[in-house]
Amino acid sequence: MSPIERVADKLEAPDLDNRSYRVIRLRNKLEALLVHDPDTDKGGAAVNVNVGSFSDAEDMPGMAHAVEHLLFMGTKKYPKENAYNEYLTAHSGYSNAYTAATETNYYFEVAASAEPGSEATTNGVPSSPLYGALDRFAQFFISPLFLSSTLDRELKAVDSENKKNLQSDNWRLSQLNKSLSNPKHPYHHFSTGNLQTLRDEPQRRGVDVRKEFIDFHDKHYSANLMKLVVLGKDSLDELETWVGDLFDGTHNKNLPQMRWDGLQPYTKNELMTQIFAKPVMDQRLLDIYFPYQDEYYMYETQPSRYISHLIGHEGPGSILAYIKAKGWANGLSAGPMNAGPGSAFFTVSIKLTEEGLRIYEEVVKAVFQYISLIKEHPPQKWIFEEIKGMAEVDFKFEEKESASNFVRSMCSTMQKPLPREWLLSGTDLIRKFDSDAVTTALKYLRADNYRLTIVSQTYPGDWDMREKWYGTEYKVQHIPAEFVAAVKEAEATTAQNRLPDFHLPHRNEFIPSKLTVEKKEAKEPMKAPKLIRNDETVRSWWKKDDRFWVPRANVFVTLRNPLASAVPANSVKTRMYCALVKDALVEYSYDAEIAGLEYELGDYYVGMGIDISGYSDKISVLLEKVLITMRDLEVKPDRFKVVKERLVRGYRNHDFQQPYHQVGEYTNWLVSDKGWINEQYLAEVTQLTPEDISSFYPKLLRQVHLEILCHGNIYKEDALRVTDLVESTLQPRILPQAQWSVARNLIMPPGSDYTYRRTLGDLANVNHCIEYYLFVGNGVDRDLRAKTLLLGQMTDEAGFDQLRTKEQLGYIVFTGPKSAATTMGYRVIIQSERPTEYPEERINAFLAMFGKSLERMSQEEFESHKKSIINKRLEKLKNLDQESSRLWSHISNEYLDFLQREHDVEHIKPLQKSDMVEFFNHYIHPTSSSRAKLSVHMIARSSPKNVAAHISPTEQKEKVVTLLGKYLTTMGVNADVDKLTSRLEAIDVAGGDQVGIVDAVATYLDEDVQLSEEKVDAVLEQGQQLLGTILPSLGIEVKQSVDGVDGQNFPEAPPVKKTTFIENVRDFKASLESTAGRRPVTDLTEFEDTEPKL
Repeated sequence: MSPIERVADKLEAPDLDNRSYRVIRLRNKLEALLVHDPDTDKGGAAVNVNVGSFSDAEDMPGMAHAVEHLLFMGTKKYPKENAYNEYLTAHSGYSNAYTAATETNYYFEVAASAEPGSEATTNGVPSSPLYGALDRFAQFFISPLFLSSTLDRELKAVDSENKKNLQSDNWRLSQLNKSLSNPKHPYHHFSTGNLQTLRDEPQRRGVDVRKEFIDFHDKHYSANLMKLVVLGKDSLDELETWVGDLFDGTHNKNLPQMRWDGLQPYTKNELMTQIFAKPVMDQRLLDIYFPYQDEYYMYETQPSRYISHLIGHEGPGSILAYIKAKGWANGLSAGPMNAGPGSAFFTVSIKLTEEGLRIYEEVVKAVFQYISLIKEHPPQKWIFEEIKGMAEVDFKFEEKESASNFVRSMCSTMQKPLPREWLLSGTDLIRKFDSDAVTTALKYLRADNYRLTIVSQTYPGDWDMREKWYGTEYKVQHIPAEFVAAVKEAEATTAQNRLPDFHLPHRNEFIPSKLTVEKKEAKEPMKAPKLIRNDETVRSWWKKDDRFWVPRANVFVTLRNPLASAVPANSVKTRMYCALVKDALVEYSYDAEIAGLEYELGDYYVGMGIDISGYSDKISVLLEKVLITMRDLEVKPDRFKVVKERLVRGYRNHDFQQPYHQVGEYTNWLVSDKGWINEQYLAEVTQLTPEDISSFYPKLLRQVHLEILCHGNIYKEDALRVTDLVESTLQPRILPQAQWSVARNLIMPPGSDYTYRRTLGDLANVNHCIEYYLFVGNGVDRDLRAKTLLLGQMTDEAGFDQLRTKEQLGYIVFTGPKSAATTMGYRVIIQSERPTEYPEERINAFLAMFGKSLERMSQEEFESHKKSIINKRLEKLKNLDQESSRLWSHISNEYLDFLQREHDVEHIKPLQKSDMVEFFNHYIHPTSSSRAKLSVHMIARSSPKNVAAHISPTEQKEKVVTLLGKYLTTMGVNADVDKLTSRLEAIDVAGGDQVGIVDAVATYLDEDVQLSEEKVDAVLEQGQQLLGTILPSLGIEVKQSVDGVDGQNFPEAPPVKKTTFIENVRDFKASLESTAGRRPVTDLTEFEDTEPKL
C-alpha cells in the first residue's frame, strides 16, 4: 500500500460524540476523513469533486450534470450498468448525487456490518458491505465506462429532470437571476442541461458527445480536488487501509482550485435595475440583491451572521415587525448567498401582501432605513455574544444524523480552507468578534449597489421578454431616478428623522440557561412511553430520554374535536384559526426560535395539534404563551384580510405543485371513508369572514379530549405539570369517547379495477402522472404487512432500473408499500411526458416480468432481500427528534403499536420464496383474478396532444410566426412577418420539425436581414431554447433526433381486464364496504405507570 499521510486525528467534536476521527491524505493528494462509529448500523461514504456547472463548456450547458449521471452506468471493474445500485439495495442501502456550481457530490449509505457469524473475509476480500460498496464506488473516479448503450438513456434522464423543474418557481426565478447576470461570469450558466444542449445541438455541429463527456471527466476529475468521507463501524486503521487500497488508483492531475476573483456576476450593466417576473404560482416577492464579499476565508468571524441576524429579525423594532404592522408583508429572510469562488450576494427576500406589492418602493425604503440604523451603531458585542453563544450550545449538543447525510455534508465542508481540526464545527461556530469586519461588510449594503426582483402574477402585467431556458415572462428596466433618490435619502436617515418604529433587538430571554442532563444508564432503552394519566379529559404519555442525553425535549398535544374536520368549511375555519394564532405570535416566538425553541400549530383530521420542540429549559414558557393566545385570540379585521389572502393563495397554488406531489392526495381521498380534497377547501375559504372565526374557534376549544406526549429531558412531574398547564389554560369540557372521530378506509373488492382521471390545474405543465395502487388488506395484519414490505424491497432497484433507467418513462419513479389509515397496499408512481395509459401498460409489463424473476430467484438472492429489509426495519434511531416522531406516530394513529418494527422482523424472518410467489400471484400480478387495483391518472393540459385538439395546423403556424417575430424584435432584429412566413412555407411546423424551423429562420437572418454570422449564431442559440417551450404550448410535438430508447425490446404487457372509470366519486365510495376503525393493538393497561417518580 502507498504511503498515507495522517493530517489530523483530534477533531473538535460535540460533547456527546463517541465517534473517533482521522484525516488522511493519499499519495495522489486525495484527502479523506475517516469516521469510526462503534454504535452505527449504517455505513456510508461520499466523494466531493471540486468541479461543477461553472466548468461547463459554453456550447454544452449541463455537461457536469450529465457526467454525474453517466458515472453510475458501469465501470471497467464492474461493467454491469446497475451493479452499484444493485449491490447497495441488497445491503439495505441507497445512493444519490448532485451537481452544484463548483462541486459534484456522490454519496451512499449501506449496512455497516455483515451478517453475524459470517467470515471477516471471503477469498481474501473483506466481507463488510461497506467495503464492497466502497470498491464499486471508487471505480467511478478511476475507470468509468461512459457506455454508449446508456448514453442516450441518461441524457434523456437529464432532460426529464429538467422538464420536471420547468414549472417550478424556485428553478425559474433562480435561472432568471443567472440569465440576467454578467454573461462573462459562469454564474450565468444553465446548469441542468437538456437533450438539445447535450445531444441534439452538439451532434448537429458534428460533435462526438460521448467523447466530450469522457474528456470532461479526464480534464476535471483529479484526485487533488476530491474530498472523501467514509463512516463505518470498522476501526480507523481498517478504514485507512481500505481507502488506501481502493482510491489509490484515482489519477492526480495537480489541478488548481478554480476561482473567479477578478470577475463579478453583476456589473454596472446589471446593477440599479429592477426585474419584474411572472411566476407560475400565485405569489408576491420582493428580492433585494446586494453584490457582497466572498467570506470563503472569513470562517472565524463570519460578519454576515451578525448582519443577517439584525436584518432578518422578526421581533419588536425589526423591519418585518414594521412592514407586517403596515399590512405590507408576511415574511422576511436575509443572508449571504454564494455565487461562486470570489463573489457572493447578500439578499433580503420579502413576501409581500397585495398592498405591499402596490407600494413596494416603500418597503425598499424601509429596508434601507433599517440598514442605516445598523450602520449608525457600532457592532454590538452583546448581540455577537448571543449569536456566538447559541451556536456553541447547538454544536455542543449536536446529535447524530443518518450516515448518508453526514458524509454528504462533511465532504462538501472539506472543500473549505478550514483547519482540519475544525471540520466538524466548520462554519457553525463563530470564533472571533471583529467589529471592523462587520463595518466593512455593511459597506456593501449601499443605495448604489443593488438590484431588485419583483415577482407577481399581475404586476406590472406588461412583461415583454421570455427567459431562455424556462420561458419565464419578465421585464427589465433601470430603477427610476426619483426612486433611486428616495432610497438614497432613506439610507442617509439618522436617529432624528428615521422611522421611530425601528430599533435594535432586545436581549433574548429565551436563551437557555439550564443545560444539565441527568444520565441514568439502562440495560436497554424503553421502546414505549409510559401512560402517566388516563381519564375522561386527558391521556398523557411520557418518556424520559434514555438514549441521547441532550437537554432537549419534544411536547406534542392533540386537541381532539370532531368538529374541526366535520365538513370542508370547518376544516378551512380550523386552518384559518391556526394561521391567525401563528400570525399573532410571530414577534414573540421569534426569540424562542433563534434560541433553539420552536412550535407548530396545525389542523388535522381529529382536531388540532400543538408541537413544541427544543431546549427543555423554557419549553413550558412557550407552550403557555401559545395556549393563552389560542384561548384569547382577537380576530383583527386587518390581519384577517392578510392571512386569509395568504391562505387562499395556498389553496390555489396547490394545483400548481409537481403532479407527483398531487397524485397521492386523490388516491388517499378515494380509499378513505371520509375526507376532503383541495378544491373543496378552496370553495369554502373565499367565503370566510372574521366573524366566522370569532364564533367558531371557541367551539373548537370548549369541548375536547387531550392527548399529550412529553419526551426528552423532562421528568415525570414536569410532564404532569405540562398536562395541568394545558388543561388549566383551556379548561375544556369532557369530550366523551363515543364522539371521537373514527378513521376508516374503504375495502377494494377482489378482482376490481378502477381508474380515476384528473386534469392538472397548471396549464403549462407538460408532465402527466400515475399512481398505480394495489390494495392488499388490513394495515395491522402482521403477515400481509411483512410480505408487502419484502415485496417493496425486492422491487425497489428492479423497478427503478426497468421503468426509469431502461425504459426512460420519466425522472420520477417510485415503487413500494403505501399505508392508509387502516389499510395497506403496494403502489407505483411515475411522472412522465407520456400519456398515462402508456406508463400504466409498462407497469403491467414490469410486474409480469418481475413475477417471472421472483419464480427464478435463487435462495441466496431471496435471503439477501430478507436481510436487507430486516436491517432497514431494525435501523437504530439517530437522534431525539427521530424517536419522538416515531413514538408520537404510534400514539396519534391510535394503534399504540410501539413494537411494530420488531413484529415486522418476526414475520419477515420465516417467509419462504413460495410464500412470496403465492402472495404476488394473488395480490399483485396483472392477470390475477383476485387482485384489486386503483389507478389515479393526473393528465397534463399542455401536452401537445391535448392542445392540438383545439387549434388547427394553420393557426399553429401563424402563432409560431407571430412569436418568432416578437422574439426577433426583442433581440434587436427587424421582423418582416411576410418574409418570415415565406421562409417557413415549406416547413412542417405543425409536425414539430424544429430543425427545419431553425434552418428557415437562419436563412431569413442571413439572406433577408443580412446579419453577421456571429449575430445569427447568437440569435439562433437563444431562439432554439424558446422553441422547445413554445412549440409544445401550441400543441406541437417536437420531433426527437433519436426515437425510442436505444432500440431495446421491452417486455410485453400481459392482457388485463377492462378498467372501470370513476365518474362519480360518491357513487364509487357508496359501492364499497369500509374497514373497522383504528384500535390499540395492546391494552392501555400495559403502558400505565406504576413506578415512583424519576
